[in-house]
Amino acid sequence: MPLPSAAQSALVVAAVAIATATVLLPFPRTPPRDRFADMVLANGTIYTADPARPFADAMSVRGGRVLRVGTYESVKELKGPRTRELNLSGNVVLPGFIDSHVHFIDGGLQLARVPLRGVRSKDDLVARVKEAVRDKQPGQWILGGGWNDDFGGDGLPAAVWLDDISPDNPVWLSRMDGHMGVANSLAMKIAGIDKNTNDPIGGTIIRTTEGEPTGLLVNTAMKPIFDVIQNVSNHERREALLRASRHALMRGVTTVVDVGSYFPGASAEKTWQDFAVLIPLQKSINGLTLWKNDFESMLILPNAHMDLISEHGRSLSQWIHLGGVKAFLDGSLGSSSALFHEPYEGDPDNYGLQMTDLDSLLNRTLESDKSGLQVAIHAIGDKANDILLDMVDKIVDLNGAKDRRFRIEHAQHLAPGAANRFGKHGTIASVQPDHLLDDADHAWSKIGVERSERSSYTFRSLLDGGAQLAFGSDWPISDINPLQAIRSAVFRKPPGWEVPWIPAERLTLDESLKA
Repeated sequence: MPLPSAAQSALVVAAVAIATATVLLPFPRTPPRDRFADMVLANGTIYTADPARPFADAMSVRGGRVLRVGTYESVKELKGPRTRELNLSGNVVLPGFIDSHVHFIDGGLQLARVPLRGVRSKDDLVARVKEAVRDKQPGQWILGGGWNDDFGGDGLPAAVWLDDISPDNPVWLSRMDGHMGVANSLAMKIAGIDKNTNDPIGGTIIRTTEGEPTGLLVNTAMKPIFDVIQNVSNHERREALLRASRHALMRGVTTVVDVGSYFPGASAEKTWQDFAVLIPLQKSINGLTLWKNDFESMLILPNAHMDLISEHGRSLSQWIHLGGVKAFLDGSLGSSSALFHEPYEGDPDNYGLQMTDLDSLLNRTLESDKSGLQVAIHAIGDKANDILLDMVDKIVDLNGAKDRRFRIEHAQHLAPGAANRFGKHGTIASVQPDHLLDDADHAWSKIGVERSERSSYTFRSLLDGGAQLAFGSDWPISDINPLQAIRSAVFRKPPGWEVPWIPAERLTLDESLKA
């Protein structure tokens, strides 16, 4: 199938689902033909998600499927001579977690790059990059990410931090949210970025008072760097997928929704290359057997998506399923590019960035919705979310009511009354509880205490307003860790805080598990 043009990706189609490649025990190709279970789990606390009976103490399994959940007396009827019984000793059993928002292959790649999460000083960042340079030949790229704005008096990272330690290696280090990064001078030279380079639509080149680029690039201004970074080979992608799969499974995640492009304006070709890597993994790689875990991922498939669906149907295999379309409306809070009704604190001319022409976005969304594709659009600021909620009203008026399951990715800051609008058309709020751990302090400084307290991570208001909550990690922005995400939603206590952030928006444990 031909690759679609990157220029077509204002609204990007997405979503493919693959089975998580596991390194656990090989799965039997055919289940036993008798009625007995392969395994009985007993003496446990098994969560059922059934309000009438939320917990059971025993469960039987055969061929990878649950046969019965209930009392031990009812379950032991399925024990046979070859059935293995496992005494759980009171431990808890939960269904495999679904992570509704990841960048899966990117996350797998990041596991092998320079880790910068938790870096708190210029010296620490420089030391990590310097160590990476030692293992590279001149001309090879140094890639990493995960840094936040916690550098104290050192300010934000800049090319001058990196130039002396990497004169012969281009460097690109993405911020934790993926909407900003820092390049060294060699990387900018290769990408053709200098003082004469204009800011692109939907992006910003941060500059010195003399107009020279500092190395910090925001949103679509990052695209020239991504265009010149050395291509990732198919072998590297396969290895990244295996790393990502192991990483997810270790945390109990058996299903993920991969939302494709990491930043606005990303090349569609890259994601098609990622997609091509998934196909051979349907059977096995390096002797590993793929488990039949449905795992949804979103891929960029601009105008070719309907041809692909017409040719193959929505399920390309047991593990790969085509889903919907994804687009960006704004940026992120941390990069001061989320779109708000009011300006950022201390920056009266900055209301954030609108990434996409609204007429184009509406037309493409209408077309995709009419074709039966689920639509997912990134919106973080309150104005961006209001624009999307208005757009949903318009789409329903023009295309009629149906079970469309429109997704707003992040829904992070909402204007008064906006949370109640999600339930009107069954709009899904795809939210990331762990982001609030990083954003609480930033929200106070970026939009002020009063605005952040009334608008941020309004999980309770969304649920009470009829929204369907779908929890995700946004990995590698945050780690895949569903138990930590549940804790964040229930307690809402960022690191170093003695009290919850906006306690009225906390969820119960049961609500968080179901999200």
